[in-house]
Amino acid sequence: MASHQKLYQKIADAITAQIAEGRFAPGARLPAERDLADEFGVSRPTIREAMIALEIRGLVGARKGSGIYVNARGEGDPLRAAAELDVGAFELIEARTLFEGEAAALAATSIDDKGIAELRALLREMEKAGSSARAFDVDKRFHIAIAEASGNSLVRSVIDMLWTVREQSPLCIHMFAQGRREGVTPRVDEHQAIVDAIDARDSQRAREAMRGHLRRVTDDLLEATKLDLIEKARADFAAQRERVVARTSA
Repeated sequence: MASHQKLYQKIADAITAQIAEGRFAPGARLPAERDLADEFGVSRPTIREAMIALEIRGLVGARKGSGIYVNARGEGDPLRAAAELDVGAFELIEARTLFEGEAAALAATSIDDKGIAELRALLREMEKAGSSARAFDVDKRFHIAIAEASGNSLVRSVIDMLWTVREQSPLCIHMFAQGRREGVTPRVDEHQAIVDAIDARDSQRAREAMRGHLRRVTDDLLEATKLDLIEKARADFAAQRERVVARTSA
C-alpha cells in the first residue's frame, strides 16, 4: 500500500482485500468496530472512517440495529474505489482543534471593537439559521472571522484551507451530511462562549473555549456516524474522547 495513504484508506484497502479473498462472504456481517480496532491496532474513529469509505465504494452497507454487512458481489464499483481518498472528518477536526484554538487565543490579543461586533452579528445569524442549510455558511464565516482576527495571515490561510477540505473531501462531505441528518447543528451557546472569551481579551479562555467546542463536534459526529448500531457502550466513546483530548491539549 502506498505510504502517502491515509490510515483509514489502508484499513479500507485491507478489508477490501479480505472481502476479495473470501474472508467475508457476500451478506456476511463484518466484525464489530472495537474488534476491528483491536485487530488493526487503530482507534475506533479510524475504523469508522474506513467503514464509511467502504460504504462509499459500494462494498458494504449498514443495517439499522444490526451492523455492517458485505454487499452482494458485483455491487462494488472499482471506479469509486479512489473517490473518497481524502481526509476524514475526525482527522480534520483534530487539525482544526490545534489551529483554531491558537487562532482564538491570538484573536483575543489583537481583535478590535469592529471585529467583536462582526462576531456578535454572526452569532445572531447563527441563532436565526437554526438547523437550516444556511447554518453551515454562517458557521464557516464565524470561524474564518476569528482566523482573520488573529492578525496572522498564515494562520488565516491554514484555517481557510482546512474549511476548503471540509467542503471538498468526499469522505468529510458524507460524514458531515450524516451528522446533519441526525440533527447535528452549530451550537450557539458554544460559539457565544468563544466570543465572550475573545471579547474579554482572555487568550487562554478563548483557546479552551474553541478546543472544547471542537471536541464536542467530535462527540456529536461519533454518535451521528455510529455504524455498528448494536453497540451502545458509552465507555468506548468516552475512551476515544479522552484520546482526542490528550492529543490536542498539549
